[in-house]
Amino acid sequence: MTPAEITPLLDRLLAGWENEVVEFKEAGDGYSTDKIGEYFSALSNEANLRGADAGWLVFGVKNSTRKVVGTPYRPEPDRLQSLKMQIAENAEPSATFSEILELAHPDGRVLLLKVPPAPRGIPIAWKGHYYARSGESLDSLHLSKLDEIRAQTLATDWTAVVVPSATIEHLDPAAIARARQGFTERYSPRIRAEDVAAWDDATFLARARLTRDGGITRAALLLLGADTSTHLLSPHPAQLTWKLVGQESAYRHFRLPFLLSATELAGQIRNVQIRLLPPNELIYREISKYDERSILEALYNCIAHQDYTKDSRVIVTEYVDQLVFVSVGEFFDGEPVDYALDERTPRKYRNPFLVEAMTEVNLIDHMGYGIHRMVQDQVRRFLPLPDYDLSDPGEVKLTISGAVIDEAYSRLLMVRTDLPLEDVLALDRVQKRLPVTDEAVARLRKAKLVEGRRPHMHVSATVAAMTERKADYIRTRAQDDAHFAQLIIDYLNQYGGASRKEIDALLGKYLPDVLDATQQRSKVTNLLSKMRRDGRIHNVGTQQKPRWELV
Repeated sequence: MTPAEITPLLDRLLAGWENEVVEFKEAGDGYSTDKIGEYFSALSNEANLRGADAGWLVFGVKNSTRKVVGTPYRPEPDRLQSLKMQIAENAEPSATFSEILELAHPDGRVLLLKVPPAPRGIPIAWKGHYYARSGESLDSLHLSKLDEIRAQTLATDWTAVVVPSATIEHLDPAAIARARQGFTERYSPRIRAEDVAAWDDATFLARARLTRDGGITRAALLLLGADTSTHLLSPHPAQLTWKLVGQESAYRHFRLPFLLSATELAGQIRNVQIRLLPPNELIYREISKYDERSILEALYNCIAHQDYTKDSRVIVTEYVDQLVFVSVGEFFDGEPVDYALDERTPRKYRNPFLVEAMTEVNLIDHMGYGIHRMVQDQVRRFLPLPDYDLSDPGEVKLTISGAVIDEAYSRLLMVRTDLPLEDVLALDRVQKRLPVTDEAVARLRKAKLVEGRRPHMHVSATVAAMTERKADYIRTRAQDDAHFAQLIIDYLNQYGGASRKEIDALLGKYLPDVLDATQQRSKVTNLLSKMRRDGRIHNVGTQQKPRWELV
């Protein structure tokens, strides 16, 4: 927004003065980031409840006189913009200011911090606490407001429905005890363990977001229900099924409570040790066939994101060399590769009530880190990466390998622990004979990581010389991206801003000839996205007609 647009906005906010979605502060240079986070949570939740497009936290206005007096808060642009990252790191789910607007008002500098409304059905917390407004005052988010936000998705969230005939007696005491332990671990040291232990079961279940107005929800039954309580969820089978396929065959059904039975199922899997021989070494490295954390992560994801309206069980099939997890319902938000690279945070959930409860008892995070962790665990163990098969629109199939597919790939990971994750993902697709983008192939060929021609391309087996090329490889890739980024920054410094067409023209003559026009445009898009995420540039135009400026 230009100063000519910000000035009338400030005038409108001053005319309306403070309310549930607007807060004015003088704010000195050292104004507390924690206090800003609390106001962010409150204004975001109130904007959701009132259907407002945004909330506003305004610095540089004296409360008693309602006059602009100016603020010295973070005068350095980089330091001011870093506030966004600080808020995102401690807000749950991750969120931050849409914009930070700066106005040189005749009476002093004014900052207008734009707060997005909380997503439907998901209140925003700051460091584990939910905040709201009582008129002009900061307050905790009362249960009535919390329930109002969470009720926004009740019509479509199967897990949020209260089961009228269910009582605390239908829950498993051991599962409740385990949930308390997870809750204590999550909130340590903010809530003392002895305080959690002193709560009665009803209080704990309410604090863990497992009940609604004292009523037992389907989410509570799924996670904590006694084995004899499955009839309360009928016709849903409320089962996790393990099946062994191969020279031997077997199966077993695991019933409620899922919080405990997921661990039991993981223990059923035959997780033996396997041996890998690093290049130029005589001693084998022993690793477990599967990473236990990845098994539980996969199971918890199936439980959290399954479409329970389809009345289907989660099925885990154990083969000689892999595990296959199948749950019904399409992949709900984005693509798996976005989460593998840690480039996306979920914006919505199929079962927000269940996801929030599982987060509270420390089973999952709701930031989308789970897939990234599973990928990193396989890289660390030199094994093929997890595969998501979304070819059937009615289900998600995850495969975790427990054996080497291509020795060259595994040996390469042992030698080249510095490889960027995007290159490891591409190499994994090469070893599995899956399609790889032209840009990725060009990058891998340049680094001499692959050999052969499509469709018979394979991971380079000449790992002995890899360490000699290590520094050159890192330097070449880093210089390419750094050089292009610096060209953009220099251009924006000189001209103030640039359209996408101008940036394409600027970089066109420097991009690799091996890339066609579509691939070159994709490379520029990825570079701009990375610079935006790093807080170096931002788009002051529209999605269709972007105009990039320095932050």
